[in-house]
Amino acid sequence: MIPPKPAPRPERVGLLRYGRLFREDILGAQPARLYRAWMAEFRTPFFHSFMANDPALLDLVLKERPDDFPKSDKVREGLAPLLGRSVFTTNGEEWKRQRRIIDPAFGKGRLREAFPAMLEAAEACVARLREGEVEIEAEASHAAADVIFRTLFSVPIEDRLAAAVFREFRAYQRTSPLLNVAALLPWPRWMPRFHKRATREAARAIRGAIAALVDRRMGEIADGVAPDDLATKIMTYDDPQTGHRFGREEMIDQVAIFFLAGHETSASALAWALYLLATHPEAQARVAAEGARDWEGFAFSRLSELAFTRDVFRETLRLYPPVPMMVRETTRAETFRGRHAKIGAQVVLSPWHLHRHERLWDAPDAFDPDRWGTEAAKESARRAYMPFSAGPRVCTGAGFAMAEGVLLLARIVGAFEVGAVGPPPVPVAHLTVRARDGIRLRLRHRSVR
Repeated sequence: MIPPKPAPRPERVGLLRYGRLFREDILGAQPARLYRAWMAEFRTPFFHSFMANDPALLDLVLKERPDDFPKSDKVREGLAPLLGRSVFTTNGEEWKRQRRIIDPAFGKGRLREAFPAMLEAAEACVARLREGEVEIEAEASHAAADVIFRTLFSVPIEDRLAAAVFREFRAYQRTSPLLNVAALLPWPRWMPRFHKRATREAARAIRGAIAALVDRRMGEIADGVAPDDLATKIMTYDDPQTGHRFGREEMIDQVAIFFLAGHETSASALAWALYLLATHPEAQARVAAEGARDWEGFAFSRLSELAFTRDVFRETLRLYPPVPMMVRETTRAETFRGRHAKIGAQVVLSPWHLHRHERLWDAPDAFDPDRWGTEAAKESARRAYMPFSAGPRVCTGAGFAMAEGVLLLARIVGAFEVGAVGPPPVPVAHLTVRARDGIRLRLRHRSVR
């Protein structure tokens, strides 16, 4: 079975209709030719942009000259109510200072320390699940949020403040688009930007709940009773170059992106992985075999025993990258494949198109976890696989996300048979790639052998 993707729009539509399609579904608004083009140029009265699928252009923007292509304000506009000046939205020296403080908390040694909390969240997820029909995106969101709270603040999702963050985020997720279309208009920087009232209110509520978590932890640190978890490490670590330490408001911004990056993206990938296994019984059986084990005391060092599950998760990230598009901005005149780009042109890097590109992958729309054992796939991945971005701005939590996704997937499928229900889900881009009407699966406990 070929995994679903939005039907590409016709090659030519009017500007007004394209704007409506873009607002309703950024994935379905793209023409079919982008799945085989090395580059596309878009000109409107409001903006000039390039979509770069050429691996050489990707390397230029992300690895060779990343400082010349900062993150675009066009994306920051849409996420500002929630993320403030977090590491996801900043550029330049401010971003570098933030990364120097954050990166040490997500090193391999720290991940090993956080892994038992991940396992606790996986066990809690399996205990919550029941036989019958479920909307699996909601269950995946619950599980991923639990992982974040346990590893970041050493509390389960049942904690009052943690539950408040999760509840408000559910309201925010579907009100905020990946790109704020209003931000594409050429308004001067001093003019205020507008967001949906529901988006503003949900973001305010989320940040209020996060502030309470941060305040509680700051008090615990002051009293010398704070647990040695990710939040404590980040809040007490000084920038080795400047001595700067995150203050209260900065920490609220960072926790907001940790929650978005560590919960929303992981939930998206886990839900799609479960759907793909529900529609591919042979692959599901192989994951179930890896998940049929005694999980008590399972350690980070044993993740290599879940090799096929890891390939399933990698293949899911290829087909359904949680962040389908990233946007950079030119800071000087450039020439891309013979086309001239002025200062301020937008450069769109699209994992959604790269990962399904007809000239970069064999059978690009097919779900084939075994491809990851081939040299062809390894070469394609080297050139055009970036679910966590690439270069200096690669996601600092990439290793964290991979460990979490593989663990949750193996644990759930090891306990339950999953089957698809109803028509295939249609992916759309909200904050991440989600299903337009959710993903419904039928769960059944596996027979005890």
